[in-house]
Amino acid sequence: MSPRSDIDEDGRTDAGTTGADSSSDPQRPSDHVDGTPVVVDESDGVTQPKLGLVGSLRFAWRQLTSMRTALFLLMLLALAAIPGSLVPQTQADPNGVVQYKNSHPQLSPVLEKLQVFDTYTSVWFSAIYLLLFISLIGCIVPRTRHHWQALRTRPPRTPARLGRLAGYRSVTISPETVDGDAGATTGLPTVDHAVTTAMTQLRKSGYRVERFGDSVSAERGYLRETGNLVFHAALVGVLLAVGLGGGFSYTGQRLLVEGQTFTNVLGSYDSFNPGRWFSQSDLKGYNLTLDRFTTKYEETNLDALGQATDYSATVTARTKDGTAKTSRLGVNEPLAIGGTNVYLLGNGYAMQVTVRDGKGNVAFQDVVPFLPEDGNYTSTGVIKVPDASPDQLGMIGFFYPTAVQQTSGTNAGAFTSNYPDVKNPMLSLQVYTGDLGLDDGVPQSVYQLSTKGLQQIAGRQSDTASIAMKPGQTKQLPDGAGSITFDGVKRYVSLDVHHDPSQLWVAFFAILSVLGLLTSLFVPRRRVWVKAVRRTGAEDGGFDLEYAGLARGEDPNLERAVADIAQKHMSDLGVRISK
Repeated sequence: MSPRSDIDEDGRTDAGTTGADSSSDPQRPSDHVDGTPVVVDESDGVTQPKLGLVGSLRFAWRQLTSMRTALFLLMLLALAAIPGSLVPQTQADPNGVVQYKNSHPQLSPVLEKLQVFDTYTSVWFSAIYLLLFISLIGCIVPRTRHHWQALRTRPPRTPARLGRLAGYRSVTISPETVDGDAGATTGLPTVDHAVTTAMTQLRKSGYRVERFGDSVSAERGYLRETGNLVFHAALVGVLLAVGLGGGFSYTGQRLLVEGQTFTNVLGSYDSFNPGRWFSQSDLKGYNLTLDRFTTKYEETNLDALGQATDYSATVTARTKDGTAKTSRLGVNEPLAIGGTNVYLLGNGYAMQVTVRDGKGNVAFQDVVPFLPEDGNYTSTGVIKVPDASPDQLGMIGFFYPTAVQQTSGTNAGAFTSNYPDVKNPMLSLQVYTGDLGLDDGVPQSVYQLSTKGLQQIAGRQSDTASIAMKPGQTKQLPDGAGSITFDGVKRYVSLDVHHDPSQLWVAFFAILSVLGLLTSLFVPRRRVWVKAVRRTGAEDGGFDLEYAGLARGEDPNLERAVADIAQKHMSDLGVRISK
């Protein structure tokens, strides 16, 4: 009975076609009969199931613990770390933070509110860090459980039709197809012998094998998933080591002038950033003396004249037992001592000065570090003399390692430095008198001088010009305020003392992650089958051997691997196929 062509009220034929006889449709067979059409009320729209609170939480958890989310968070963490490399960090370079704030007075408050100067401990960086940690664990645990179950599962049964799989080939084993000499010597192998030999060969090649009748099912490559899990577990290990190790670590900075000694006690640090679980007993006893600091400058290439090519510090390290050792401290060459790594961060010039007050008494005698302002080490610093009489003295100094006077432009007559080494050193001072505010209990920066309430007695805003001095010179201060002697110039270095007990663990997990990644990339996941097919009615005992493989993912070497297995199998059977 053929379908009717009557059109119903809804515009459909009872055969399921719209406005046309189904028998006229060339895509349908003549005896095709549609089922009863389902009438859908389109006005109702699509009804979605209600998740509820538990369902919503489960959905959010699945999204967070997906591998796609983990990879996205890993990329986001890398992007979030970029500001930490562009802007100086409080823990690593507090002096650099001070300089950055002075150079960018408008941008610095915004960056400080965004915690950019403390990028790696900021709220937003920690949030990404913790989400990635949770996401990776949520990915790894179920996958590990599934992988463990897969390792204990038998290889799958041999498919009925191997001809549909990759690398398929069939070899006929019979007296007619076997070379005469080989057949006379060894005879035809039996089906059982052929299958057993295939099992032995595949097992030696690293396959898990299972026999199903006259066939062998083999699989290998589970190490690929193992490497993948090791890679992700190692990432969790890195995060865990960094997180926990940061609680026991500490970082401290110290500016050290030539001839000065630093002792590894809490009070000797200029700034100190301890971990959450830091204890003062973690500080191992040792001291460092800066013997000499040297810098090598480019002197032959005119395009890079004066640029530093290398700088290093010679330090003498002494431990509690009295052992002294002189070592070189260079760029990317830290000194390991007392469980810490001492890094060379920066360097500059320090002014050795002696200040006498109006009564002729020595009110100040010390070495004052100046901060470099440009590539030629034009440096600025502050000298504070609270013990001077009758008034306290404050000085803002400018040091020029190779001083030259500008002859043109808006700054004509002003001094600048045209070379970073000490070729023509000069110190220029603007002098103030008054209350420096050091007795108010409010901490002040040693690199800044608040001139509010002070009277300038030498400098631009006074009747007396700034005091310019060369090493060895003594100049009298105006208004009987005293005198200052420029005793000489010394070099200083900025040291970063870092203790991190997690370094070895981080290195271990990093190496483990690389090994896991390489394993997951280069170990193929594949299945191979060898099947003996008995020929019906064959009186000579002949049969066919079929070979095929199946890969999980891309495996361009699969067909060649199946061919090699077939060739090796024939060789093990002692059979030479006639050409």
